[in-house]
Amino acid sequence: MAVRTLQQFVAASSEKDVTGEAFELESPHLLEVRLNGLVWAKAGSMVARLGGVKFTRQGMLEQGLGTLLKKMASGEGLQLMKVEGQGRVYLADKGKKITLLRLAGESIYVNGNDVLAVEAGIESRITMMRKVAGMLSGGLFNMRLSGHGIVAITSHYEPLTLPVTRDTGPVFTDPNATVAWSGGLTPEIVTDISLGTLLGRGSGESVQLRFAGEGWVVVQPYEESTLQRAH
Repeated sequence: MAVRTLQQFVAASSEKDVTGEAFELESPHLLEVRLNGLVWAKAGSMVARLGGVKFTRQGMLEQGLGTLLKKMASGEGLQLMKVEGQGRVYLADKGKKITLLRLAGESIYVNGNDVLAVEAGIESRITMMRKVAGMLSGGLFNMRLSGHGIVAITSHYEPLTLPVTRDTGPVFTDPNATVAWSGGLTPEIVTDISLGTLLGRGSGESVQLRFAGEGWVVVQPYEESTLQRAH
């Protein structure tokens, strides 16, 4: 890459307004939020801000006792913060790729660690998959997003969306690589004893998610957490 003058560097890397949306990508890895009221964002994701902006950790009982208990079990991966005021806020999460989705009454499920920000018109609810003999660190707790507005989700590298249909049969995914799925699907946890025997009892591939019905599932080319044996 050619050497740039300071003026060239500043001009090339400066913030640019391309759309009038509340959420706009400054780069594939950096989200700008034009704040005029309230949005929810992943705690610790702010990298810069302008204007009168207030950050508040999500209240412990703000979404009910059931949600609180699930948060306690799932750890910081699902911790959100309330972002209020007027100004601009810039969000990122470990350099992960950001995808913006507009919901128009639909619902989707997203791995809790992959939710970066949601507009105020989106309802969020933590869901928990049932336990099995092996438990995934952070992989069993997800967030159901529904309503009207924009959501920002993250993935390591480029995500891949796989269709799920009754004609082609179920789709099996690694829970650690599963990012999101359509609201009409209910995955179940299955164990592949043959893979567990082949790869060793500690192998994550022996525990999988099974998606059946009609919809889609998004995976990433990266395993985000590791398999842990339940105590």
